[in-house]
Amino acid sequence: MTALKNSVVLVTGGSRGIGKALVEEAYERGAAKVYATARDPRTVTHPDAVALPLEVTDPASVAALAEQAPDVTVLINNAGVSTGARVLGSPLDDIRHEFETNYYGPLLLTRAFVPVIERNGGGHLLNVHSALSWAADGSSYSSTKAALWSQTNSLRLDLRPRGIEVTGLHMAYVDTDMTSGVDAPKANARDIAVAALDGVESGAHEVLGDDTTRWVKSVLSQDLASLYPQLAG
Repeated sequence: MTALKNSVVLVTGGSRGIGKALVEEAYERGAAKVYATARDPRTVTHPDAVALPLEVTDPASVAALAEQAPDVTVLINNAGVSTGARVLGSPLDDIRHEFETNYYGPLLLTRAFVPVIERNGGGHLLNVHSALSWAADGSSYSSTKAALWSQTNSLRLDLRPRGIEVTGLHMAYVDTDMTSGVDAPKANARDIAVAALDGVESGAHEVLGDDTTRWVKSVLSQDLASLYPQLAG
C-alpha cells in the first residue's frame, strides 16, 4: 500500500480531464508536491501544482522531466490520445501515433522514473487504461489500451520486488474534452480520480471505475459472443 500523504506525485496530461482531477485529488490527500505535465505547461491551472513541459513520445523530453523531478514517489501515466483511427482503413501513421503516445509513452516514463522512485525508497505506478483494453471496438485506440494493459501486468511482476507497486485504472466514457462528441453515459472525472487513488492507497492491482467496466471484466471468461453479441447465431 502507498500512502499519498507527504508523497511526491507526477501526473502526465495533468492540465485537463482525468489528469486535472488526479492532481486535485492528490493534493486533497495530502501530497507534499504534485508535478503536472502538459505539452504547454501554461495550461496547468492548479495553483499549487508544479507545471512542467512534456512530450511523452520524445525520449529527450522524458529524460529532461526525470532530471527536473528527482523526488517523485508516485508516477501516474495518464496522458493519451484518441485520433479516431480504425485498424482497417485509417492511415498507418495515425495508428502509429496512437501507439507512440498510449503505449510507448508510458513505457518511456516508467523506464525513466523507476530508478527515481527506487532512490526515493519505493512507491507506486498508476497506468490509466480503459474498458476498451478488454472490449475491442475496431479502433486502434482500443488496441493501444490492450497493449498497455499487458505492459502493466508485466511491470507489476517486475517492479514489486523493487519496492514499486502497480495499479491499472480502467473506465468507460468519462466526461472530458476527449469524449465531448460522444452521446453516451459518462462518469465524472473526479469520481474516477477518487476511485483511482483509493486503489493506489489500498494496494489494488486494478481499479474498475464504473459499471460498464465492471460488466466488461465480468464477461471476459465467457464465450466471446457475451462481449460481442454480433458474433451470436
